[in-house]
Amino acid sequence: MSQENVETVRRAIAAINARDIDAYLACCTENVELLMPLVGAEYLGADGIRRFLTDIEDIGPDFRIEVQRVQAIGDTNALAFVRSKSTGRASGIVTGAESTNVYDFIDGHLLAPGVAIVIGIFRGLCSLVHSAAPALD
Repeated sequence: MSQENVETVRRAIAAINARDIDAYLACCTENVELLMPLVGAEYLGADGIRRFLTDIEDIGPDFRIEVQRVQAIGDTNALAFVRSKSTGRASGIVTGAESTNVYDFIDGHLLAPGVAIVIGIFRGLCSLVHSAAPALD
């Protein structure tokens, strides 16, 4: 199961990069949840994932995740070492972040696809929003 989890993480990240919501959801459990306590956001279930991907597209349309390495941790977890990069739609400012993301699995599907990935993504995206604020005046 551990190598299959590694491949599921790679497919999920590829789906994010392709903005293929159906392919991403195929990697997840029905009750998938992205919880981002640092920014006070929750994305619950398929509708939440759709909203998350729409939010990424709205803020940074060229957002991409580059996988550096994925490692299985037993049969129910995986770590992904990634870099993300995006250009702010409003500001034009390029941001990037490196993060290590923890993925939880149930029966080979993502339950909690990496709170750390979301923290890394939204740190960069929040920077874009803050830097765009003067341009919005």
